[in-house]
Amino acid sequence: MDKAKRADKIATGVLYVISGLIVCILAFLLLYILVRGVPHISLNFLTSPSKAYQAGGGIGIQLFNSIFLLFITMLISFPISLGAGIYLSEYAKDNWLTGLIRTSIEILSSLPSVVVGLFGFLVFVIQFGYGFSILSGALALTLFNLPLLTRNIEESLRAIHYTQREAGLALGLSRWETVTKIVVPDASPGILTGIILSSGRIFGEAAALIYTAGQSAPALDFTNWNPLSVSSPISIFRQAETLAVHIWKINTEGTMPDGASVSAGASAVLIIAVLLFNFGARAIGKRLHKKMTSA
Repeated sequence: MDKAKRADKIATGVLYVISGLIVCILAFLLLYILVRGVPHISLNFLTSPSKAYQAGGGIGIQLFNSIFLLFITMLISFPISLGAGIYLSEYAKDNWLTGLIRTSIEILSSLPSVVVGLFGFLVFVIQFGYGFSILSGALALTLFNLPLLTRNIEESLRAIHYTQREAGLALGLSRWETVTKIVVPDASPGILTGIILSSGRIFGEAAALIYTAGQSAPALDFTNWNPLSVSSPISIFRQAETLAVHIWKINTEGTMPDGASVSAGASAVLIIAVLLFNFGARAIGKRLHKKMTSA
């Protein structure tokens, strides 16, 4: 008995040490990026356009492109993922077809982002003729995002106890009404967590966007609201260099005299944006769950 307790304590201690090392490594990486980058962040840096051969450029257009591309991608992928998650959780029978669908989701979720980017380049950029554009990038990222988001929504719905469904049916609600009025609201925190995780991946993605959204950031006219104009900020048919692609481009091309400081500042902004989005979305999720379930 003493040996078993001693072995249990040793194993627990080893797990704590491993977990602590992982946390320390992640904390060191985050602090290293923030310490190097935060001093370079200013209002002018966040709002001014970048400069290729001059010092003093900013990341204004790239930051806007990242946010806009994230919005378009989620606008496409979330309704599809929600429908697929509801079907797999509530309606699909346990047979070879659903097994094939789940296996396909697992395979898609393990694909490298560069493979998704090359697929998007061949299909959306060349075959469909969308060219390097926000639309091509959003469709490629949708393929990248669907497996993770669908699986998360399905698991969030399955986590709701079956008695919740029985209670809805006992009150005379149809199966669809039970799902939409009881199950989905109760699973909203888990679904929102899935949106957070997938949004973080999208916001920091570079490899897939190099081949689809492009590597240039044309000047935008924020007074031009024509969605077909290449200078319009709401156009989905224009090229859009994102923040992550901009960081990669700075470190590979080396055309900026102050490239190191711009790269450090842009990296810090990317980390801060993802952290703020995560914490903000979690707070919204809690309020949404409390409002919809009266818990």
